[in-house]
Amino acid sequence: CLLLRVWDTTCGTWGTCEVVTGVHCSQLAGLAVMAVGIWTVALKSDYISLLASGTYMATAYILVVAGVVVMVTGVLGCCATFKERRNLLRLYFMLLLLIFLLEVIAGVLAYVYYQQLNTELKESLKDIMTKRYHQPGHGGVTSAVDKLQQEFHCCGSNNSQDWRDSEWIRSGEAGGRVVPDSCCKTVVAGCGQRDHASNIYKVEGGCITKLETFVQEHLRVIGAVGIGVACVQVFGMIFTCCLYRSLKLEHY
Repeated sequence: CLLLRVWDTTCGTWGTCEVVTGVHCSQLAGLAVMAVGIWTVALKSDYISLLASGTYMATAYILVVAGVVVMVTGVLGCCATFKERRNLLRLYFMLLLLIFLLEVIAGVLAYVYYQQLNTELKESLKDIMTKRYHQPGHGGVTSAVDKLQQEFHCCGSNNSQDWRDSEWIRSGEAGGRVVPDSCCKTVVAGCGQRDHASNIYKVEGGCITKLETFVQEHLRVIGAVGIGVACVQVFGMIFTCCLYRSLKLEHY
């Protein structure tokens, strides 16, 4: 796209090269945004069922949508620049503005949720773990809790004593376990029957702080990418306005 324009006119119209370059930069930024969104949804969503709010995943989906729109909009940007049509440039500018707003919303949501995460986890994580673990219809929670405790070497929300309030433990279906087997340092069937510090992650602390750190790290990535790429869109809008003003009014 850019090479064809340079070959044909050597960028004779003021602003054309800037817009085309901006289109390509925007597409690269859009690809980065979409990649971060897909990365979060596909690889960093194991613990979503342990979060009371859907904000974390919402920010990721917004980035995916914004990335797709950027890629599609790039085609329109090239056409608008080649044809030097003010109406297409107007449409391209509006789409850039939409992308900018989506990315800012994703960044702001990530920042706000980052601030609220600690309070949310303190209010809900223990209840989710003790009331839904190994309960019908909550297989996702069970898998998430087991993976959380094994991956981060922790047991319970605050500590291993949290499992005393577990509906699963109290129901008798636990087979004499006092904690899930995933609390064990070496997982074997029934190892959760003994809660000695040599057997389970008892002195390492609960999972709440480790889950909070994990989610916050990814919220920082989402927020930084969202706001950073939004700045790229600002330059794209500025170049589009400059080219728009440099063109003569179309005659119909």
